[in-house]
Amino acid sequence: MFTIDFHGEGITSYKPCASQEIYNRSVICVCNATYCDTITKETVNPGRFMAYTSSENGLRFQKVTSLIEVFRKLSDCSTTIELDPMTKYQTIHGFGGAVTDSAGFIWNNIQDEGLKQALIDSYFSDTGLEYNMIRTPIGGSDFSSRAYTLNDYPLDDKELGNFSLSYEDYNYKLPMIKACLAAASSQVFMVGTTWSPPAWMKTSGSLTGVGYLKEEYFEAYANYHKKFLEEYKRNNISFWAITTTNEPLNGVVDLPDFNCLGWTIEGMGSWIVDYLGPTIKNYDPTIKILGIDDQRNTLPIWFTAVMLKRPEVAQVLDGIALHFYFNDITPPSMATTVLKDYPDLFLISTEASITETKGVDLGSWDGLEKYAVSLIQDLNYNYTGWIDWNLCLDTEGGPNWVQNYVDSPIVVDAEAGVFYKQPIFYAMGHFSKFIPRGSRRIKSTEKYNCSNALKHVAFLTPENTIVVVLLNEDNKDRVIRLKFGDNQAKVLVEGKSIITVEFNNEVQDDSCDCD
Repeated sequence: MFTIDFHGEGITSYKPCASQEIYNRSVICVCNATYCDTITKETVNPGRFMAYTSSENGLRFQKVTSLIEVFRKLSDCSTTIELDPMTKYQTIHGFGGAVTDSAGFIWNNIQDEGLKQALIDSYFSDTGLEYNMIRTPIGGSDFSSRAYTLNDYPLDDKELGNFSLSYEDYNYKLPMIKACLAAASSQVFMVGTTWSPPAWMKTSGSLTGVGYLKEEYFEAYANYHKKFLEEYKRNNISFWAITTTNEPLNGVVDLPDFNCLGWTIEGMGSWIVDYLGPTIKNYDPTIKILGIDDQRNTLPIWFTAVMLKRPEVAQVLDGIALHFYFNDITPPSMATTVLKDYPDLFLISTEASITETKGVDLGSWDGLEKYAVSLIQDLNYNYTGWIDWNLCLDTEGGPNWVQNYVDSPIVVDAEAGVFYKQPIFYAMGHFSKFIPRGSRRIKSTEKYNCSNALKHVAFLTPENTIVVVLLNEDNKDRVIRLKFGDNQAKVLVEGKSIITVEFNNEVQDDSCDCD
């Protein structure tokens, strides 16, 4: 049925995972100074499909190629996903991760220059995941070694006369960002986010805890963002978007111990419409402003309620940024329901990490499934992109100045001179590698299924290929038919696996703008 060959006809040579088994977990892939696995995307030949599989039992982007067949329904239980490339939905902006102080510090501490480059290439190069988005904090976040902003002193410096980039910007974030941009073959969209303004701008006088922006500093806080953009541009880094403050609910309910800023409904609406919007759009009208930057369940607060007070917010914002946390208890339909009357606002996920483990859980397949489920759900509900959190962390899941440790797709053991690629690294790659910017989601419908529903999402790429990502959460293998027109790609989806399938679009559509 299948031709499986790492180096045979039609399949490019690549470096497979140097796997290390973890007890009661899946494998991790080890990179050192002399070896690091790569992944090359194959050109799809007419009449054939390519499939790439990662599985709990240790496969990582294993390549399979086989022939396209005439569709045959064998029985009422011949699980089929019917694809309709003529019915298109949102256009994809991209996929990526975050360059935090911690990620930059960990990367900078890698002694071997080849290994440092391998980490960057693993994410951004043509032999890596081909990321094309980066989110970075404006000033400090919890993933810093200290609490700080870019204008802590003097107090009440309304004109921001002492605004300057930090040691962390010059030594950690900027070098890592520049390395990422140099490795990428497509434009990298930069997104900037502030965790907290200077403490003297806030009612609490503190970077942490419950605290709101003083009204007399509304203009100064907007200018704070503009000055950051100006300083990064002087360092040859331009931004695609900024957000309106990271997780504002944190500054209202006093849950986290790290940098945050709370808002009132009225205050947020006024600041966006009267200060941030005019300041940023006058500086550079191409920079997008993304609202909320909080969990999906906060949409009724930071969008619906704010819109009731200041409906002009919808004209200022370009998109809505949402985070991954608590998605398992908040249906994705909430986002499309709330935003149904605002078709010009795009949706994008701007942060994700596995927090339940309170740090690194090497080899966790549960983490991969959690990422893949959210990615598939979000994309099926019109999200245009998905940005992960830290690109890399240490073996503890830090550094983090409040010990808020989390997992990361790449974990660096600097003393051992290695880094580990976690299963969630490959979860991200099954989307980012094969769904380039400009791809359009297409209609996909599961039929003739007598087993559990198979989570999936499908796209038409700018190269006029069809890409389908499927997640099998069951332990048993499944044979799936991907039907398009009168043809099918008959695919074996292993138990506990994620698979990406690509083939040429042979359904003619004169309205297709794929060329």
